[in-house]
Amino acid sequence: MLRLKHLMVAAGLLAGLGLATSAANAGKLEDIQKAGVIKVGVALSGEPIGFRDGNNNPVGYDVVVAQRLADVLGVKLEITEVSGAVRITMLQSGQIDCVIANMTANLERAKAVDFTIPYLRSGIKILTRDDTGIKSLADLKGKKVIVGRGTTNEQLVKKNVPDAELVYTESFAPEAILLLQQKRADAALEDSTLIDYAAKQNPGLIALPDIYTSDPESIGVAKGHPEFLRYLDMFVSFYISSGAYQENYTHWFGQPGPKLLSIW
Repeated sequence: MLRLKHLMVAAGLLAGLGLATSAANAGKLEDIQKAGVIKVGVALSGEPIGFRDGNNNPVGYDVVVAQRLADVLGVKLEITEVSGAVRITMLQSGQIDCVIANMTANLERAKAVDFTIPYLRSGIKILTRDDTGIKSLADLKGKKVIVGRGTTNEQLVKKNVPDAELVYTESFAPEAILLLQQKRADAALEDSTLIDYAAKQNPGLIALPDIYTSDPESIGVAKGHPEFLRYLDMFVSFYISSGAYQENYTHWFGQPGPKLLSIW
């Protein structure tokens, strides 16, 4: 799908820093290496962040990040599909090792899980039809608004437009898009990456220009695994500094991504 030329560079850097497979790495990281597989929770409900292709295979921006992580670790990737409502509980219960699922890192969620430095940054935007007259968040008053349960966009609407009628969906694409096209809802809130892509792919739908948040999307891990969290921080840092981030972003969104901080 994408060139893997940066992969060997990242792997070499990690190994050079003493972060490659080693008996000295105890805990979650060692368990993953011994098992030879990393179980990653990925949301497959929004193209192009994460979705299924014509052969039902997981693809998308987050899938590429997950595969790169598995490759650098030298283990097999096992993807488990997650939603906003269950991704944290699945992580806490040990069903998955980490979450790479377009998850916004915030202080409330940080009480339950740990987050890496951001591997992506986006903001919440509004998708609507070109015949609704909706121009801003305030115009959602009394309207049927699609959100994901347990998501940042749900919190945004509840706080700012409490009298909007919330319509919950498990997936943004195609479920939310179909509801809009069938006029069973008036607007949908999602990350700007998904909104812009949906508007581009579906005539009659428009992405409003305002961005209501500036959200860091990070890898989530269960509490109590500091060595694994540090490894993931370094993985993300090299993912950015090697150029792999911009390559992945441009491939899926057709333009360079916002600048991200690489701390190593």
